[in-house]
Amino acid sequence: MIFDIIKKRRSVFPAQYNDKPIERETVEQLLEAANWAPTHRKTEPWRFKVLMGEKKIALGKFLSDKYQEIDPKPKQIKIRKLQENPARSGAVIAICMQRDPNESLPEWEELAATAMAVQNMWLCCTEMGLGCYWSSPGLIKYMDEFFDLNDGEKCLGFFYMGYYDEMMASSTRIPIEEKVEWL
Repeated sequence: MIFDIIKKRRSVFPAQYNDKPIERETVEQLLEAANWAPTHRKTEPWRFKVLMGEKKIALGKFLSDKYQEIDPKPKQIKIRKLQENPARSGAVIAICMQRDPNESLPEWEELAATAMAVQNMWLCCTEMGLGCYWSSPGLIKYMDEFFDLNDGEKCLGFFYMGYYDEMMASSTRIPIEEKVEWL
């Protein structure tokens, strides 16, 4: 049932992934689920760039090199994490958004639609036993140096994915009654 999947959804980080590869067909299924997200005025602003194999390694190198270039005091642990997270992942999807060139709706609505597309992938990953995590490092503002982005397209982050072995802990939430006002 969808409510159970929603409650089981967790962030599973690249350090927790095992070496089991993710098949291209699995990624294609996730992208198809993303494509059915709600979209105002049917702009369908989500754009994805799938990195597998050597391209993941190149992403890690780019991120760690860029971090060292812009930070006057780079931390070794961060350099290592930027390099290793893509490599540890079965696949990485760059989450991008294509702004409607006519700006027929507010940008936040296109951001929301893109986030809903990612949530569709996240819920499907949960159902498939795949771990995933949306990372939005400050370095995403430099992704036009790594990807060929179209005019009006911007990178919002990375969707790291991988299989994992350990059980995820259950989570809690503040009761919804404390967040709702009935009028």
